[in-house]
Amino acid sequence: MHHKLVLIHPFPNGNGRHARLFTDCFLRYCGVQPFTWGSVNLVDASDTRAAYIAALRAADNRDYGPLLAFVRT
Repeated sequence: MHHKLVLIHPFPNGNGRHARLFTDCFLRYCGVQPFTWGSVNLVDASDTRAAYIAALRAADNRDYGPLLAFVRT
């Protein structure tokens, strides 16, 4: 769900923030702990943000493993 929200780019800016918020709200609704998303601010340039972007790019190619691993780091 998160990957698809980022992929369609519903906003000119803030797609990742929106997708992460929506995903966390959905998880809470389902009674599941929200993801940690690398445990840092993903808006600022960092190695963690680079890993997040790489995981999203892998998911673009239907390799969801890196994204699934990242969301709980």
